[in-house]
Amino acid sequence: MAQAGFDRRRINGPDESYPPTFDTENDTEDLRWKLGHPRKTRKATDIRPIFLQSGLIDQANGSAYVETERTKLACAVYGPRQSKNSAYNEKGKLNVEVKFTPFSCERRRAPMRDAEDRSLAFAIQQALVPSVRLELLPKSTIDIFLTVIEADGIEGCVASGIVAASTALADAGIEMIGLVMSCAASVVGQETWLDPTEEEVRFAQGTLVLSCMPALSSVTSVWQSGQMKPEEVLAVRPLVL
Repeated sequence: MAQAGFDRRRINGPDESYPPTFDTENDTEDLRWKLGHPRKTRKATDIRPIFLQSGLIDQANGSAYVETERTKLACAVYGPRQSKNSAYNEKGKLNVEVKFTPFSCERRRAPMRDAEDRSLAFAIQQALVPSVRLELLPKSTIDIFLTVIEADGIEGCVASGIVAASTALADAGIEMIGLVMSCAASVVGQETWLDPTEEEVRFAQGTLVLSCMPALSSVTSVWQSGQMKPEEVLAVRPLVL
């Protein structure tokens, strides 16, 4: 029996709908006023709680999922596999591809890749290459696919993506020198805040993402934006390590 008020010629919405709710806890004007004051939600050296789980994608050789409050990423690693369409190379090749889901940001993103996806993929690749023993994989490729489910700032996506990709590589059984960890830091007022949110980065003088291998106390990559003094950059390393 046909339902009353049901139109088969159109896409019908749900029977009940609720208005959207907006979080006004981190109001823009309030944050602007707090720039010269200590951090409101957590201490300057505190990071957000992290959930990290490996082996969630059965079809991939290695996988990982990372979540830090409003930043959520899934990573899948395929390989190493033989590269058929390229010339012989004594070292293997590490490929990284980043994709944002259409609903990951405040503004809906187009499903096609853009320049921002490529810049994130390049930053993650540069941080991971020093840790993988590519010399043991001649004429081979390792493909890393990162899907950003929810983004709370580009810097947070880079840092979380590096952690997820390094975990997925280890889950795939690929020989590595050490695991790579990464963390972002922003200079806000007179303080350096670790693991900043998108709202905090917006009003920071400068932000950098530091990637390193703690087991060897070596830095693999530094990705910086904005203005930061040399002493401020050097002060971030002991906080991360």
